[in-house]
Amino acid sequence: MRYGDKTAVDSLSLRVPRGSVTAVLGPNGAGKTTTLETCEGYRRPQAGTVRVLGLDPVRDRRELLPRIGVMLQGGGAWSGVRAMEMLRHVAALHAHPLDPALLSERLGLGECGRTPYRRLSGGQQQRLGLALALVGRPELVFVDEPTAGMDPAVRRSVWDLLEELRGDGVTVVLTTHYMEEAERLADLVHIIDHGRLVVSGSPLELTRGGAVSTIRLVVTRPFPPGAPESLTAALGPGTEVRLLDSLSLQVTGPADASTLARVSRWCEDNAVLPESLTLGTRTLEDVFLDLTGRELTP
Repeated sequence: MRYGDKTAVDSLSLRVPRGSVTAVLGPNGAGKTTTLETCEGYRRPQAGTVRVLGLDPVRDRRELLPRIGVMLQGGGAWSGVRAMEMLRHVAALHAHPLDPALLSERLGLGECGRTPYRRLSGGQQQRLGLALALVGRPELVFVDEPTAGMDPAVRRSVWDLLEELRGDGVTVVLTTHYMEEAERLADLVHIIDHGRLVVSGSPLELTRGGAVSTIRLVVTRPFPPGAPESLTAALGPGTEVRLLDSLSLQVTGPADASTLARVSRWCEDNAVLPESLTLGTRTLEDVFLDLTGRELTP
């Protein structure tokens, strides 16, 4: 898919297993939304083949639409329509919809059911968008940033709901800027960058690295000049030191007692006062930064 001289999706090839939650991750401009919109039938691919539930999203659109649900990144409702009016209207378009009242209660829409869409908060609009995507009992649901703008409690209730959908055999395709969300929900992760597939695998497959772990050092005042290079020399081969910001850095490599002792000794030798020194395995965010060199930010 190209926009003028910009290639948004470049020979991208990936599959989504039935009955799974599959996360498509990438930096801003990586081609995620264009990919989803092509699968949803909103855009016709300029080259290549797309099949969703075995159907062409453009040519077989009338047959496909009753079987999928789509939660857009924004919009999807008329400005002046009340939240429950919109949900009941969309429910009426389907042959065997879920009960709008029960779905509204599950997603916490009761307090804003009579509020016009334009006056809903960002989180409330997201909850309504998810309800609109699910009310038709889809076999496959595309959710683009499903919990953006939601408070932590509501976010976790949405996670529970998406996990229940998977348990009922519904396939979920998810894009998100929350790595915690992808790590908790996804059976399979596709990371894309510059329109190309970078890597695929389960969160465990992507984050496990044998004996490789991470040490995160947070200090009370900015590191002295050349701190990453100095610490790398002190730790020796097999480790990588990355400055995260002026007050924190990350060591990737064999994270054992000897390495921790050398990091502490380096702090003492360089008059660096640690605020915290934590040991852990690589996270999905660590993998993402390693592969793309860019943070996953909204």
